Parts: sequence; structure tokens; C-alpha cells
Amino acid sequence: MNTPGSSEHATTDRISERAHETVDQAAKGAGKAEERIRHGAASAEEKAKEAGAKVKEQSEEALQSVSGFVRENPLLSLGLAFAAGTLVAALRRR
Repeated sequence: MNTPGSSEHATTDRISERAHETVDQAAKGAGKAEERIRHGAASAEEKAKEAGAKVKEQSEEALQSVSGFVRENPLLSLGLAFAAGTLVAALRRR
């Protein structure tokens, strides 16, 4: 019979130790990857918010421009709307 600490389970102990080291290294790598992914997601979210704000600003400017044109040229606006409606209706019939 072997005494405690003998080589009875030496191979199992070495394999177990290497497995623990491998798991620890994988955990470190996964942690770093998670940090990169979270940073990338936060950056993408910020860019999306900025793009949304820019689109909203541009749409408000376009709406103000169109509203101003309609106020300044009501009859011309009505004629253009009628022509566009007629064109769309003709295209939809085909």
C-alpha cells in the first residue's frame, strides 16, 4: 500500500492540475473576449443613438422646409400634390 502523497494517483493528479490550468486560461480568455464584446456593443449602441438623433434632426428640417414651401406657395403645392397623386394612380393601374 502506498502512503498519502505517493505516486498512486500521480497521473490523475497531473491531468487534473493541467485541466484546471486549461480551464483557468480559458476563463481568462473568455473574460477578455466578453469585455471586448461589451465594449463593442456599447460603442455600437452609442453610434446607433447618434445616427437616430441625426435622422430625426434631418427629418424635422425637411418637414419645416416643406411646410414653409406650402405656406409660401399653396396653389403650386396643391397642383404638385394632384399631379403626384395622378401619376401614382396611373402607375398602380399598370
